[in-house]
Amino acid sequence: MTESLTDGVTLGIYEKALISNPLTTNDDWRRFLSQVPEAGFSFIDLSVDETEERMARLGWDQSQRRMVRHCAEAEETAIGGICLSVHRRIGPGSADPAMRQRARETMAEGLQLCHDLGAPVLQVAGYYCYYEKMNGHAEQWYTDLLLDAVPMAARLGVVMGIENVDGTDVTSICKAMEFVRLADTPYLQVYPDLGNIAEQQLDAATELEAGRGHMVAIHVKDVRPGEPRRVPMGEGTVDWDESFAILAEQTWRGRMMIEMWNDDAPDSNRRSASARTFIEDHLRAAGIPIRCAVV
Repeated sequence: MTESLTDGVTLGIYEKALISNPLTTNDDWRRFLSQVPEAGFSFIDLSVDETEERMARLGWDQSQRRMVRHCAEAEETAIGGICLSVHRRIGPGSADPAMRQRARETMAEGLQLCHDLGAPVLQVAGYYCYYEKMNGHAEQWYTDLLLDAVPMAARLGVVMGIENVDGTDVTSICKAMEFVRLADTPYLQVYPDLGNIAEQQLDAATELEAGRGHMVAIHVKDVRPGEPRRVPMGEGTVDWDESFAILAEQTWRGRMMIEMWNDDAPDSNRRSASARTFIEDHLRAAGIPIRCAVV
């Protein structure tokens, strides 16, 4: 059967929304990834964050990478991207040259991991030097990292998407687009987080218009001012109707990833499926078609 080229938005889930007991063997990964289709999602975004366990993924050997990729295929799901949030800990704009060098190595390792897992997108966090006092060169060093990573991203065929984050650095799509325009390459785009737009109390219309044509995927989560995480879907301040109406006007289609932290709760899959239903209802109300939605 021939698929439509305008088939709609594909919904995915963040790995931290799922039950993730220690993931070491083939069976562990298959059980973990089986939750993705069970909750009605088409893909998962994996994380390389500040924890030692997830940072260690950058050092996986080829057999480990092949195993995880084959497990995803066996469970009929996809790895949509990798969230390289470890740059909050390993600051690209750090005043410490050794830290900046480690940030560069981390970027290269993240791009290679994406390639080896078959993930098309590396989400780059918009943090300069989160745990340090800001220095006058931090933004330039962050810029240098992005620009220097472009040739490797192009060679591997991996698109980097800058996420607008909490905090004080790249907190808006408008700011992220400054780097995108400077790089002027298909391999550096934006990965907007609708929740972080609301948490920063920015205007969704202005922000999403700034990203028009450059949004490689979108994070959706609910928030409240000062609470950028763990706000139940529908109980925060994100204006879903406005945000999705703007995306509908842009005829935006692509991957939309629900970002949740269910903290290994026994009913994690139910919570994830409920969040999916909430987002599906609002997408449909905006006239945005959904691919592989569970009816």
